[in-house]
Amino acid sequence: MKLTLRVWRQRNADADGAMSTYEVDGISADMSFLEMLDTLNEELILDGEDPVAFDHDCREGICGACSLVINGDAHGPERTTTCQLHMRAFKDGDTIDVEPWRASAFPVVKDLVVDRSAFDRIIQAGGYISAPTGAAPEAHATPVPKPDADSAFEHAECIGCGACVAACPNGSAMLFTSAKVNHLNVLPQGAPERETRVLDMVGQMDAEGFGGCTLTGECATACPKGIPLPSIAAMNKEWLRATRKARKVGR
Repeated sequence: MKLTLRVWRQRNADADGAMSTYEVDGISADMSFLEMLDTLNEELILDGEDPVAFDHDCREGICGACSLVINGDAHGPERTTTCQLHMRAFKDGDTIDVEPWRASAFPVVKDLVVDRSAFDRIIQAGGYISAPTGAAPEAHATPVPKPDADSAFEHAECIGCGACVAACPNGSAMLFTSAKVNHLNVLPQGAPERETRVLDMVGQMDAEGFGGCTLTGECATACPKGIPLPSIAAMNKEWLRATRKARKVGR
């Protein structure tokens, strides 16, 4: 395949960025999107040009690092991570726009790389449980109802890629935060920090500058791991419950 790529180039966070156009030829339909970008970068290096910076790690769809907006869609036209998107999703002669995540809380580092450390700080604010020291308890000592276990596993699938933020017209991180809150709050092991967890994590999310949620639903549509939209409602319920309790104890 021969393709025309319009790629966002930005030298650093303080520089102005712009779209640059490149022609790539000999692209196999079996290549992943990142392999196609590797091909582009090999050509740029041979021509003495600066290669396009983009984020990646495992290339197996489980780390969430490959954050790209492709033709206006987070991770591209298929519901998967960018590294698992293959060039057979495009046609010979296509023009493809490649941009970084667009959100004020995700500042551009260089080209297609953005700083997503805001997500790390949200997790640090409350994504943990109390664990007694000493001998490990028997695995079955704390029974967990099957629906609660299923819900915890469903929310634990979130890989923190940020597609929900990139897809949201408001740049909201509610789906990500709700996945991290609900993952622990539905389990008995997460009960000791249940109230403080949701208050602290939502508070940190707001402090990072993410937009408000208007339940547009684009976040759940773009999520490569299928975190459901009702996850946000469940977190809102937890937040209201924790807020009422905090008012009673004068927190």
